[in-house]
Amino acid sequence: MALTRRKLLASAGIGAAGVGLGAGGYLIGHDAAEAETAESTGSVPFYGEHQAGIATPVQDRLHFASFDLETESRAELRELMEEWSVAAREMTEGKMIGTPAGSRDALAPPEDTGEAFGLPASNLTITFGFGPSIFDRPGLGLASRRPAALKPLPALPGDELDGLESDGDICVQACADDPQVVFHAVRNLARIGRGTVTMRWSQLGFGRTSTTSRSQETPRNLFGMKDGTANIKAEDGEAMDRFVWVDSGPAWMRGGSYLVTRRIRQVLEVWDRSSLRDQEETIGRRKYSGAPLGEEDEFDPLPLEEKGMDGKPVIPANAHVRLASAQENGGVRILRRGYSFTDGVDESLGELEAGLFFIAFQRDPEKQFVALQRKLGVHDALNEYIKHVGSALFAVPGGARPDGYVGESLLS
Repeated sequence: MALTRRKLLASAGIGAAGVGLGAGGYLIGHDAAEAETAESTGSVPFYGEHQAGIATPVQDRLHFASFDLETESRAELRELMEEWSVAAREMTEGKMIGTPAGSRDALAPPEDTGEAFGLPASNLTITFGFGPSIFDRPGLGLASRRPAALKPLPALPGDELDGLESDGDICVQACADDPQVVFHAVRNLARIGRGTVTMRWSQLGFGRTSTTSRSQETPRNLFGMKDGTANIKAEDGEAMDRFVWVDSGPAWMRGGSYLVTRRIRQVLEVWDRSSLRDQEETIGRRKYSGAPLGEEDEFDPLPLEEKGMDGKPVIPANAHVRLASAQENGGVRILRRGYSFTDGVDESLGELEAGLFFIAFQRDPEKQFVALQRKLGVHDALNEYIKHVGSALFAVPGGARPDGYVGESLLS
């Protein structure tokens, strides 16, 4: 690592430890007050058996970033993850990064960029993952610790991928209920990592497109449809253990999960010209109630065997909910945490550059996401309205222990 935060502080004669300013604007250095304020303003613990940001109730905003590693030194990668874990813990507690503001050297650059100063933690979670490519670097010596499930995603039906919006060595998923808080998190981690990692691509997201808790209402995506009705809920421990958490393979992945991202462009102008009937038959649900076609309530079971007066299935054979349902896929499910996005205008078409940043966690990408996408990419009626332009896979280790760091058992 070219110049770490701790090295910079040491060279300036400043200790790296400190408590920082809490989210509520209370006096600097009062740990008890910080803890109380963090709890009252929505602070999610950074340490634990699993990393936060997976089973955590989905927040409203996202900043996701993928980084390329610029070193072949495992020691420098280890130091980066140590630095990032400390900073993540501080930010998720609603604190500024590093030493208290009153103790900082006015002649040195601030350790924290400051745009989240005075803002609450806003349920910030920061989740780290490692891409397949990091295990291909001979200097790191990690090849023998690579899980069998961590291999590049295969070419999938419907792919129109942009290599500049795909893959990466390390990912950071920052989720919170305030867009400035997630931006601040990724910006500061990128700043700490400068010289060791370079940002490959990033994605801002708004408007969660799923729910991971029974306490949350089902949101709507940019098509105006309720999204994520049948998603796994964190309260369903049996489903989480069966479909999300890893309990085999290398020890460093125990309690972790595999993260798939897909940047999906939604062709909104074409969708907006489609009739209400076409929209509902494409998805397989009523647009406003979210009920399956042929049913009354959003949470009614899918009537996949039911036929209408014309003898055709009530839910069409190519409807999205049918093809993606557990009933049609041997019981397979995934945990979704996606977000809507908009990135201005596609100048070649004069249309909105907007869509879904799909995020899914699972214990086996090949048997879960890949198997599902192979079916959806060929048969899904929704393909008329979407384009898959970005893709990535990351191994998300289990949570860090107090005073430890994410990926410790991999890198030690």
